[in-house]
Amino acid sequence: MLKSSLQNLSKSNNNPKEKELELSLRPKKLEEYIGQKRIKENLKIFIEAARQRKEPLEHVLIYGPAGLGKTTLSHIIATEMGSNIRPTSGPAIEKIGDLASILTNLEDGDILFIDEVHRMNKLVEEALYPAMEDCKLDIIIGKGPSAKTLQLDLPHFTLIGATTRIGLISSPLRSRFGMTYKLNFYSQNEIASILERSGNILSIPMEKNGCSLISRCSRRNPRVANRLLKRVRDIAEVKGSGVINQELAQRALEMLEIDSMGLDPGDRYLLRSLIKKFGGGPVGIGTLAAATSEEKDTIEEIYEPYLLKIGFLERTPRGRIATKRAFEHLGFSWNDEGLKL
Repeated sequence: MLKSSLQNLSKSNNNPKEKELELSLRPKKLEEYIGQKRIKENLKIFIEAARQRKEPLEHVLIYGPAGLGKTTLSHIIATEMGSNIRPTSGPAIEKIGDLASILTNLEDGDILFIDEVHRMNKLVEEALYPAMEDCKLDIIIGKGPSAKTLQLDLPHFTLIGATTRIGLISSPLRSRFGMTYKLNFYSQNEIASILERSGNILSIPMEKNGCSLISRCSRRNPRVANRLLKRVRDIAEVKGSGVINQELAQRALEMLEIDSMGLDPGDRYLLRSLIKKFGGGPVGIGTLAAATSEEKDTIEEIYEPYLLKIGFLERTPRGRIATKRAFEHLGFSWNDEGLKL
């Protein structure tokens, strides 16, 4: 089983205190949101236009790897629009009745945020189409020849969908979103700015070189960066003077088993399995999942996006391949014929 410290750092946290702390670090306005410059510029214009017309914003689809700020951006849109936001998730809406209950409790201008929108039930998704287009919901009462269709009028609302797997969203649903945005990985400078902001909010003493080191190992991911900052703070308070400098940050990262590229034991185990068991590939995702005792979804959503981004992994029609960079980083020799132990 892959045991990944950063896997936990990149996932949502159910600990109430940790979640409350995480919420305090989230920016509340577009001007506070660091990174994704082009998306912010576009949203600012479209939000202002909608407010001038006194109309709800068009439906928005946001996609990208976990931890890049999809939920945060959705709440910022609600704040900028002066609207209430009603959050839920695709798996939580099991039946059309659940959808009807949510939609009929909205008010004009409200924002419905559906996380993991790709995991909605197919029947629920189809019932959502007329709600998105015409603000109407068709409910079938009864069965067989005596069945009747009841049409409910809904308030004008904005749906914001978030997903890590846009390829799993059907074309009919995807086409009903007026705006679609992909969140990209952040630059190291952007991550450093996010860490500085979080350090100020949490009153964490931090030197610039310590901040820079943490940012380099944060997988270009704000969620990972913030949670890594809190773990380094803990180590600084117990093992050091409480100030995060370069020496202490390096010590903390070594204790967390995070290397210079931000890879943790889970990442390295995945790559080593690909190299040692399959000669670097190509190998199918199902076979790789079985070999590492990990779920395919976890590999595709947690590990692969960053490994692909830094050029350690490639997807091909025949399967996954470890690149020359991955071989060299893990201390394996590389030649044109593949693995050379």
